[in-house]
Amino acid sequence: MRVAVIGGGIAGLAAARRLEALAPEARISLVERAGVLGGKIRTERVDEFVVEAAPDSFLSRKERGVGLCRELGLDDELIARRPERHGSFVRRGDELHPLPEGLTGMIPTSLDALETTELLSEEGKARFAAEVDVTPADGDEDESVAAFVARRFGREAYDRLVEPLMTGIYGGDGEQLSLRATFPQLRAIECEHGSLLRGMSAASPGNTPPFLSLRGGMDVLVDALRARFEHTEVLTGRGAERVLAHGSGYRVELSGSEALAVDGVVVATPAHVTAELLAELDAGLAAIHAEIPYASSVVVSLGYSRADVVPLDGYGYVVPRAEGGDVLACTWSSQKWEHRAPEECVLVRVYLGRFGGRDVTSDSDDELVAGARAEIAFLGVSAQPVLTCVHRWPLGMPQYVLGHPDRLERIESALAEHPALALAGAAYRGVGIPDCIASGEEAAGSVVRALAGAGV
Repeated sequence: MRVAVIGGGIAGLAAARRLEALAPEARISLVERAGVLGGKIRTERVDEFVVEAAPDSFLSRKERGVGLCRELGLDDELIARRPERHGSFVRRGDELHPLPEGLTGMIPTSLDALETTELLSEEGKARFAAEVDVTPADGDEDESVAAFVARRFGREAYDRLVEPLMTGIYGGDGEQLSLRATFPQLRAIECEHGSLLRGMSAASPGNTPPFLSLRGGMDVLVDALRARFEHTEVLTGRGAERVLAHGSGYRVELSGSEALAVDGVVVATPAHVTAELLAELDAGLAAIHAEIPYASSVVVSLGYSRADVVPLDGYGYVVPRAEGGDVLACTWSSQKWEHRAPEECVLVRVYLGRFGGRDVTSDSDDELVAGARAEIAFLGVSAQPVLTCVHRWPLGMPQYVLGHPDRLERIESALAEHPALALAGAAYRGVGIPDCIASGEEAAGSVVRALAGAGV
């Protein structure tokens, strides 16, 4: 049995590892166009700063993040956020307003805590509390995140509380994002309990920290995965150009006129790349992938001497779309995580780029750094940074817009015509690290089952 995995991000790496476990005799080729593995999981270490290029953590409640780390022997690497300064804020103008305590996901569940916030007007607070009396919607039609939250809690609650938190996850527009594809649990709670406030209050809070990172940096996970490969051939700097039918299997054509003849394929690339790879194999399947929109973003990391700044008393803040501008959020990484900056320094990350806005990835490094510095100037930070790092992610975040669940059904239907071809990654059923790990592992299982059924 020979299987190709196209894409060396976390989904492709997880797929290769699962293939090794399920098919120990298989020959596996992992193809990655870039010169390094990990995709958006990328860590830079400069002068004792640990700088994450994209994700700095993952959700603990989604089991395959923690599960894979433990299987790889990384238990001692798992760290929770620092408890000393645990607040987060919403920026309105040049003022930071604390997020209410008792957030469950994006929804405040403590009405007492909500009473003290200045984020909502008195009318907005009253409308929020009245959610318990809002009748659940009939039917099962897809609904945007904005429409759902406004229907349940009022428009003010969406604009001032939920929208900046949701944008911090997807970088997207809640008027277009599909509730069924992004936060289906909210609709499930509405249907089961008749009210999100009632349903979320009934849930018992766990003791596990909601977010976890890795002490040495997120790429420790990538390195651990690669180190465990036993019979996977890793081909970095070798882009896949197309996937074609070849006998009872497939032919994966690579850059430089090289090709792999394989029995099965896992494609773990962004949807627009997948569309190009599959165009000749199945034009319809490729066209569906081309429909999935993506947002572009930039992460600017700034290091400062601690003597030059007054650190934020919290993890960071989010910026509502209504504020205008390119900035989505700002994280004080060294306040949030241990081991991210030298003791005498602080590390700040500024996130830029909104879906539907201008393409910030076309700006120069100098322009992006200047924009990030201007963003935090209201906090009194005017000193020259001792470190600057810019990471661009053009077309980096898939957008689960309205109709996404139906699109997934069309993809599954088309895939049924191509045995031992499977898809994985952030384009489908979750953008977080645990989601991508799970999708890679499920894709590997699908390929092995198909080949076993075919007698390969």
